[in-house]
Amino acid sequence: MQDLLLYYVRWFAIVCPLMFCTDATAEAVDKYWGAMQKEYFPGKVLQPSTIVHLTAPQRADSGEQVPFAFDIDYPTSADKFIKNVSIFVDANPVPLAAIFHFTANGAKAEISTRIRLESDSFVHVVAEASDGMFYMNGIPIRASGGCGGAIDGDESAARTDAGKMKLAVEKPVTMGRLNHINLLIKHPMYTGLQRDLVSQGFRPAFFINKIEAKYNGVPIMQADIFIGISENPNLRFGLVADAPGTFEVTIQDNEGKTFTKSIEVKDQ
Repeated sequence: MQDLLLYYVRWFAIVCPLMFCTDATAEAVDKYWGAMQKEYFPGKVLQPSTIVHLTAPQRADSGEQVPFAFDIDYPTSADKFIKNVSIFVDANPVPLAAIFHFTANGAKAEISTRIRLESDSFVHVVAEASDGMFYMNGIPIRASGGCGGAIDGDESAARTDAGKMKLAVEKPVTMGRLNHINLLIKHPMYTGLQRDLVSQGFRPAFFINKIEAKYNGVPIMQADIFIGISENPNLRFGLVADAPGTFEVTIQDNEGKTFTKSIEVKDQ
C-alpha cells in the first residue's frame, strides 16, 4: 500500500496541474465511485446504508481543512463490532484518505477529523463489520486546492516540530460510559504535490501514516493515514473505560519516526 501511494504521489505531481486546476469550481459528481469499489473491494458487496452517518459542510472555505466525521450505528460486543472504516475522497489524486481499525475492546466506531479536497468531490465511507458485511454511504462536498498548490514556511522548522501531540479526555469522565478523546498532532502533512514558493520545486511527501491508541496496554483503535488528512491532524474518538488507567497514543510518519503521548483517565 505504501509503495502504491508513493507511486501515485510522484505521478500526480506531474499531471495534477493539468487534471485539477481547470475543474476546481465544478459541481461534485459521483462518477468515480463505481470503478473505485472494484479496485479497493474486489468481489465484495457494499450495501448502501443509513447506519453510516456522515457529517461535513456542503461547501468548505478551504480544501486544505474540511471538517469531516463518521459515526457507525452498529453494536460493539465481543463477537459483533465494526472492524474497519475507510474514507475515500473520490476526486483526490490519492482517493484513500484513511483506514480506521477498531476492536471489540473499543467504543462505537466514530471519528471526527479534517480532510483535504483537491476539487469538488463525493466523499465515501465504507464500514466493514466483524461478520464480513460491508456498509457504505457518501456525500458531496464543494472545496478545492487541498492537495496541491504552493506553500511557504520554513520546512526545517516544520520538521523539527513534527510529531508533537496534545492529548485530552473530554470532561466529565464517567467510567463504564462513552467518553471522548481529543488528539492534536503537530505535523505539516506534506502531500508531495505542493510547490515550495522559494525553490519552486515539489516538497517531498512527509506525513503521519500510522496511529495506534491503547488503554491500559489494550489496543483500542489503529489507523492507516494518507495524504488526504489535513495538516496538523486533529482527531476525536470514543473510549469506554471500565476503570481508571492510562490512555496512550503512538504515531509514526512515512520516514519511520515514531512518537508517543499518554494521559491518565479517571472519574472527574
